[in-house]
Amino acid sequence: MTSAFPDKSDDQPAAKPAKPKSARRRSREIALQGLYEWLVSGTDAGVIDAHMREQEGFDKADRAHFDALLHGCITEASDLDAVLAKFVDRKTTELSPVEHGVLMIGAYELKHCVDIPYKVAINEAVELAKSFGGTDGHKYVNGVLDKAAGELRPVEVKAMQKNR
Repeated sequence: MTSAFPDKSDDQPAAKPAKPKSARRRSREIALQGLYEWLVSGTDAGVIDAHMREQEGFDKADRAHFDALLHGCITEASDLDAVLAKFVDRKTTELSPVEHGVLMIGAYELKHCVDIPYKVAINEAVELAKSFGGTDGHKYVNGVLDKAAGELRPVEVKAMQKNR
């Protein structure tokens, strides 16, 4: 029996194999899951940490970066929210937990991980939002972190703007 629909396999180029995720990207993803749990339930950071270490793929994550992100974001939550509050359109507690967690990770990296260029920190947060957040959440994350970068990394942002 022939189908009335054309066979798509002949018309479509072969899909590229998925690029393996970097250890840092994995650490961000797992830290985001832990932050989500913390934001939603308020569970103790130590309990969340233990739970996240049991997740599939944790062995391929950058453990030091995971520790810095999860524990740093939880410890500095009020400071990070104070920075973000200047650039969001509502209270951070009213953001979806996914976007709130992504913004916390992005702000933490902008503030503390100066070895990561600010554009990379923003892009990684945008990718997290695309993977885990709502339909247009990544656009919101991009806009907020782009503004926050001006405050958290003023010299780097100004240097980048001069080079345009």
